[in-house]
Amino acid sequence: MAMGRGKGKGKNDKKDKDKKRGAKNLFRRKKFCRFTVEKIKQIDYKDVDLLKDFINENGKIIPARITGTKARYQRQLGDAIMRARFLALLPYADLH
Repeated sequence: MAMGRGKGKGKNDKKDKDKKRGAKNLFRRKKFCRFTVEKIKQIDYKDVDLLKDFINENGKIIPARITGTKARYQRQLGDAIMRARFLALLPYADLH
């Protein structure tokens, strides 16, 4: 049984982390909430053009961690998309 080997940090651990961070942050834009910038108080389910921006090609709602939408507006967005889907303004899936 050799002491100091196995689970410890190697010489190249810090270099690998720096390489990953550098490549990750090169083309990153600052996230912002579109609804706060445009001063929208309530998201309307009839505004299909706005809602389409927050749905991917499969029909799934894009999460707030990707879009940068605040939690309050993300909840409103989910409700508005569900209502629009129920009234057939938006598709449930890409095959319909």
